[in-house]
Amino acid sequence: MRKSEVLAAESVACLNKALCHLKDIWEEIGIPEEQRLERTNVVKNHIKGLLDMMIAEEENLRKRLMASIDSCRKELNKVCSELQLPPFQEDRSNTMLQQEKDIRSCLEVMLKEKSQRMQVLKALIEQDQDLCDILCSEPYSVSASSVPSLEQLESLRQHIAALTAEKEQRHSKFVELKKKIILCMDDLDQLPETSFEKDIVCEDEEAFCLSKENIDSLKVLLHQLESKKAENEHMCVSYREKIQDLWDRLQISQEDRDAISEHMTLSKKRNIEALQAEVNRLEELKLRNIKNVTMAIRDDIAVFWEKCFYSTEQRQAFVPYYDDNFNEDLLSLHDAEILRLKQHYEDHKELFEGVQKWEESWRVFLELEKRATDPSRFTNRGGNLLKEEKQRSDLLKSLPKLEKKLKAQIDLWEQEQGREFLVQGQKFMQFVTEQWELHRLEKEREKQERQQKKNKQTEEDMLYGTAVRTPTKRRFLGSMTPCKARKGNAVRTPGRGKPPHPGLVERNKENICHLNCGISGALKTPASPQRNFSINSVASTYSEFAEIVNADSVQSSEISPRPLSQSAPQMS
Repeated sequence: MRKSEVLAAESVACLNKALCHLKDIWEEIGIPEEQRLERTNVVKNHIKGLLDMMIAEEENLRKRLMASIDSCRKELNKVCSELQLPPFQEDRSNTMLQQEKDIRSCLEVMLKEKSQRMQVLKALIEQDQDLCDILCSEPYSVSASSVPSLEQLESLRQHIAALTAEKEQRHSKFVELKKKIILCMDDLDQLPETSFEKDIVCEDEEAFCLSKENIDSLKVLLHQLESKKAENEHMCVSYREKIQDLWDRLQISQEDRDAISEHMTLSKKRNIEALQAEVNRLEELKLRNIKNVTMAIRDDIAVFWEKCFYSTEQRQAFVPYYDDNFNEDLLSLHDAEILRLKQHYEDHKELFEGVQKWEESWRVFLELEKRATDPSRFTNRGGNLLKEEKQRSDLLKSLPKLEKKLKAQIDLWEQEQGREFLVQGQKFMQFVTEQWELHRLEKEREKQERQQKKNKQTEEDMLYGTAVRTPTKRRFLGSMTPCKARKGNAVRTPGRGKPPHPGLVERNKENICHLNCGISGALKTPASPQRNFSINSVASTYSEFAEIVNADSVQSSEISPRPLSQSAPQMS
């Protein structure tokens, strides 16, 4: 039994006991039955009224609970709908008080969640609006009065993060462009003129609107300033080149040059003005020294004729070069010609340098080829012989490669120019081939001369004997023991024996001198005890050795032409 039921039973017992007690009192007093009935009725009505009042109060409580449950249930469903959450699931088995408590507690949690979301939404909207004001972009599309979902809040956060990153990127770009713009304006000695330029230079960086249009306008402004700066620099470079050229032609003193040295590096407005003034001064001075200036320009023209491999016909085509009537018109013609030549050289510099490189390589190759036929090279003790042979071998490999490269460049040049690249009136490769052929013929001629000389020497040796011709400072391998020369090996001179024919004496003077020198050298050379070499055998062996080396040198070399320094290429 419940405690409430026990208390109810006790209340009933207490009421019965009270009525019995009242009955005893009434009997003892002697109250008549009618009065006792009235009094009992009054007690009953009093108790009934009290109970009715208590029941009414409890009934009102039940109604209030039901109304509260219904109200909280409706509000909770609404809040769950706003928060985009599923409806609250009630436990119908609970009492009214428990139901009301559960619903009210859940409602409080949902209302708190709603309030937090609205606060977050408000803060995010304010951030978005600030960023949009700076970036001049449209705000994020979200209702400020509706409760946002968690997904909407996360999407708004990501949007704000992207705007923040964009703001940082644009701000960095703005700071970078601003610095460059200020530097350009400083170099140009230019002050901000438009309101946009003043906003950039003078206003606070944080107050500048970082719209895409403003960033683009900054780039355009910087490009304009840089173009103007580049134009000024180009102008200054032109002035400086002209000044330097006029200084050299007019032989201006170093003291006068140092006077404007500070303007020869910077390109500001005051530098341009100073350079222009110097050009004007030098131009006036040039007009007063027309002859000297013209002659100086002619020296430059001659240099570029060499660089561009101009032929005699091309050089003579510039008639003013040979005119001695010095005046302003003649000077102007020379100025125009040197400018044209410089531009022509710059336009085809790679080709001209390639031809020049071939010429230098060819000249070195011819020198090495000449040394290869010189017998005195075997007296070398410093290793130059091997170095020269390696260099000659390298040139034999590099020259064909260089010629192939030049051929490709010349073919391309001829396609672009629509004319031929000529050397001595013929195409360059034909010229190269001719040089190789001339070289081959020269080698053949030298070989024939050596053979004729050898045959002649052999004939003279057969008539008058031979002298010892030993290579300088060469010794035989093995042990060399000094000993006296045997009489049987003594050298026979033309003075001993039959005298030569009188007609051959004059021709043989050189040989006799050479013979005497050879004899003195031979007598100073220690003889080997093991072998007895005759003078004829020593001289013959060395001659054959030198001839074999020279023949191998001729066979290993490629046939090549005369150097370009003897024949200048020309651009037709």
